[in-house]
Amino acid sequence: MTQQAGLNTLCVHSARSPDPTTGALAAPIHLATTFQRDADGAYPRGYRYSREGTPNRDALEGCVAALEGGCGALAFASGLAANMAALELLEAGERLVAPHEAYYGTKKQFTAHAQRRGAGLHFADFCDPDAVRAAVAGGARLVWIETPTNPLLNVVDLRRVIASAHEAGALVVCDNTFATPVCQRPFDFGADLVVHSGTKYLGGHSDVLSGLLVVRNDGALLKRLRDWQSMSGAVLGPFDCWLLRRSIATLALRVRAQCAGALAVAGFLAAHAAVERVLYPGLPQHRGHTVAAAQMPGGFGAVLSVCVAGGEAAAVGVAARTRLFTRATSLGSVESLIEHRASIEGPNSPTPRNLLRLSIGIEEPADLIADLAQALQ
Repeated sequence: MTQQAGLNTLCVHSARSPDPTTGALAAPIHLATTFQRDADGAYPRGYRYSREGTPNRDALEGCVAALEGGCGALAFASGLAANMAALELLEAGERLVAPHEAYYGTKKQFTAHAQRRGAGLHFADFCDPDAVRAAVAGGARLVWIETPTNPLLNVVDLRRVIASAHEAGALVVCDNTFATPVCQRPFDFGADLVVHSGTKYLGGHSDVLSGLLVVRNDGALLKRLRDWQSMSGAVLGPFDCWLLRRSIATLALRVRAQCAGALAVAGFLAAHAAVERVLYPGLPQHRGHTVAAAQMPGGFGAVLSVCVAGGEAAAVGVAARTRLFTRATSLGSVESLIEHRASIEGPNSPTPRNLLRLSIGIEEPADLIADLAQALQ
C-alpha cells in the first residue's frame, strides 16, 4: 500500500489482512501467554511471553503507527497508562510544560508524577503561543499538548507551539484523542509523540479500554518506550487488541459521519434561546476556528460542549430529558452521549457548572436535534 492511499483505504488495509497461515480474512485471536522454544532454546517465530509481545498486539501497533504516520506504536491497558509511559521520560530535575486546560485525569497525572519524580511542572495557556514560548524559555524536557481541549474545545496552534518547544530542546507529546488521525495529524506539524485513549474513537463501540502511544521517527525513543512497556506490564491483552483493530477498519467512516453530525447539532444549539453558548471549533464564531480549519482538514471533531441558560439545575434537567442521548461518561462511540461535566470532575472542577458535554454518534443528526429541542423546552 502506498503512502498516497486514501484514508478509508488506509483504515481498512492497516486493520485487516488475510491470515498468512489459513488465509482467513478475519484475523485469529492468539490468547497464548507463552510460546514454544526450539530445541536449541531459540524463539524463531519472534514471540516468547505475552507481556513482551503478541501477534494481535503487534498487528494493532502497526495499524495505529500507519494511521498516524509514525515509525512505531505501543498499546497499553488504558489511555492513562499510555500517558504514564510518556511521562516516564521525565527525569528528576527536568521540566514538564503542560496546559491549564486538559482532561482532568491527565492533569492529575502531571502533578502526581512531577511531585514523585522531583521534576518541575509549569502550567501555561496553550491557546496563547506567546505564553507557551515564555514558559519553555527556561528549558523543558516535555511539552504536552491537548487539542481540541477537554471539555472546553479550545484549539492549540500546533505549528507555533511545537516550534517553540523544539527551540527549547523539548520533546512534544500531543493528545490526539478528540481529533483522531482522521481530522488531525500532529506529526505533520513536528510532534514527537502522539497519545490516544483508544477507548474512544479508535474503539468506537464503548467495549474496549485501551491506550496508544505513537512515535514519529526516533527509533531509539521507540526502543526505550518498548522496554518500559514490557517492564511496567500495563499492556493490552490479545482480545482487546483484536477488538480495537477490527474497529479501526471503519474509523474514517464513523468519524466523518460524527463530525458532520456534530456540526449540524452545534449550529442548531448556537441559535437556540435556551443556550448561553456553544463550544465547538467548527462554528465560525469559535475563537479557534481559523486555526482549526488549517490544522484539522478532516473535520472539526465530534465532541461539543454547550452552556445552558439558567445555571446548573437547568443543564442537569436538559440531560435528564434527553431520549436518544445516553447519560454516560465517555466519548467517541457510535451512540451519542451527554454528561454534566463538572459533577464528574469533582468539587474543584474549573468547568462551568452549566456545561454539558456532548459526544455525537452516528445517529441521524435530525433525530439528535429533535431530541435536544424537546429536552431544551
